[in-house]
Amino acid sequence: MSYVDPTFYAVPFFVVALLLEPWCLARVDRPGRTPRGYEVRDRNASLGMGVGSLVFATAINLVTYKVATSLWPHRVCDLGSGVLGWAVALLVVDFAYYWNHRVEHEVRILWACHVNHHSSRYYNLSTALRQPWTPWPGVVFYPAWALAGVAPSMIMTAYGVNLIYQFWVHTEAIDRMPGWFEAVFNTPSHHRVHHGSNPEYLDKNYAGIFIVWDRMFGTFEPERAPVEYGLTKNIETFNLWSIAFREYAAIFRDVVAARSLRDRMGILAHGPDWYPPSSKSQ
Repeated sequence: MSYVDPTFYAVPFFVVALLLEPWCLARVDRPGRTPRGYEVRDRNASLGMGVGSLVFATAINLVTYKVATSLWPHRVCDLGSGVLGWAVALLVVDFAYYWNHRVEHEVRILWACHVNHHSSRYYNLSTALRQPWTPWPGVVFYPAWALAGVAPSMIMTAYGVNLIYQFWVHTEAIDRMPGWFEAVFNTPSHHRVHHGSNPEYLDKNYAGIFIVWDRMFGTFEPERAPVEYGLTKNIETFNLWSIAFREYAAIFRDVVAARSLRDRMGILAHGPDWYPPSSKSQ
């Protein structure tokens, strides 16, 4: 079995949308919610992270696919490649994405994989391309669905579709979608909240496609106050290597500074804002 990553086919759409978005933003008239728009260095850094992700993340995705393929012979059933199979694939991959994404925010060593996606203080379609270079947690969260009868190629294709869907929600050009759509699906409004550093917005709205997971598991927050994009402690660099790996370096420094094995393990396993009392980084 093999699969083709659908994100490669979406590249022309990404390019056209990126070219049109500034024109759309210039026509946004929303009292109290002036779009931040673009900053050239920030945009270029996001595009560079996207290109790098094609190399680094693709390699990790191949590992995910290989693990799923190794599990496939032990499946309890085969859901096939018809409507049922694809519907289940899209649903369970999105469910796995929610928990993968949530754990990346709640465990610091996993936050190091994901933090670069939140490092921009701008929110536009180029931000969607500021993708992680080390998304290795996916190797844990996605392959097991092969045991439930979802073919490995369908797992990976559904994951690609999930990422393609999330591209359009990274914009300030769209205010709200119809109420029924906002109730079920992830939207620009919901995802703006997720990229906010406002205290009430932290660790909310993890959805990929379906916002219902956040509503079910208590992590939903509607967009009310204007969003302050970025991190609680923003980085002052557009260097790609620093954006991609600075949190790993920070974790290493904190682990070295910790005074006990328990503190070192706590730094890795707790949230990104946790430090033990004995840590010099507190």
